[in-house]
Amino acid sequence: MIRLPKGAQSDGSHRLLTWFGQHRREMPWRSRSSPYAIWISEAMLQQTRVETVIPYFERWMHLFPDIATLAAAEQEAVLKAWEGLGYYARCRNLHKAAQVLVADFDGELPSDPDQLASLPGIGPYTQAAILSLAFGLPFAVLDGNVERVLTRLCACGERLDRKGLKDELRQSARRWMGDHPPGDFNEAMMELGATVCLPRKPACLLCPLSDFCRACKQGNPEAYPHKVPKKKVPTVLVAAAVLWREDGRFLVARRKQEGMLGGLWEFPGGKVEEGESLRDCVKREMKEELGVEVLPRKPRVRVKHVYSHFKLDMEVWDCDWQGDEPKAIDCADFRWVTRQQCDDLPFSKADLKVLKTL
Repeated sequence: MIRLPKGAQSDGSHRLLTWFGQHRREMPWRSRSSPYAIWISEAMLQQTRVETVIPYFERWMHLFPDIATLAAAEQEAVLKAWEGLGYYARCRNLHKAAQVLVADFDGELPSDPDQLASLPGIGPYTQAAILSLAFGLPFAVLDGNVERVLTRLCACGERLDRKGLKDELRQSARRWMGDHPPGDFNEAMMELGATVCLPRKPACLLCPLSDFCRACKQGNPEAYPHKVPKKKVPTVLVAAAVLWREDGRFLVARRKQEGMLGGLWEFPGGKVEEGESLRDCVKREMKEELGVEVLPRKPRVRVKHVYSHFKLDMEVWDCDWQGDEPKAIDCADFRWVTRQQCDDLPFSKADLKVLKTL
């Protein structure tokens, strides 16, 4: 069981909330009290910096000001608004959940915990954030920032992957919250972790909890939390094609809904097989994905991009179309487009780098 330091339960929580009242950052979602705005901001903020999220959030709320508007939108338009944020499954789940809300909940987010958790993409973190920030219910949020604050405060030396540890941390945060306003307490914890209790070089002298923090007293706050050793990230070699038609248009394909980057448009291609040249890979992939014969002329650009579980190394070839009519064999759809038409289609960051060369 994770135990809070003596005094933290009473004096510490009061100091934390006083500090938050004086130092809270201005953010566009904090000026909006609607459950919808809180839901969208929390979905965007997971594993993404506040500075990055702000323009995305403001543009999203302009395009989709309420749940009904989001539910009625085409998926392509929703993905385009999310383009560049990554983790596209979250975006697709927002769209699906909005449609469920319109069909089954009169277009409103429910305050019932079980009903909320039944929606696509609503996990324990998002559920707790919405229930506490939007509805004032006593649910404790546990994200990376809160984990760091709690493990340092308690000098918890266990690895974060220990079974049940995160539940214990969440329970400790809930006990510490006590009768304080849940939304303010959760935001204060997250704000402290994001601005003071940093992963490296934490500003302990500025921390309202330093008098209670065991890690601070030990002089080694950076030793907490004990994280899981990172696995080596593999590099995946990919070859893709910009397939040109005589009228100057080129072909883009839409990825299938299931799997990574589902629903986004791309320059078609795939993984290079063992012993296969990049040129031959382009020819094979275009035949398997679209049923066309192509003549690869020359490499256009080499694109590298890091995803959460692998590194992409993609060589993109300019190719001539040999005349076979394309078919959507291993993709959801395809189009012959101009460069300007691509501005309305959602692409991954890697494919956006290719677009910049056209």
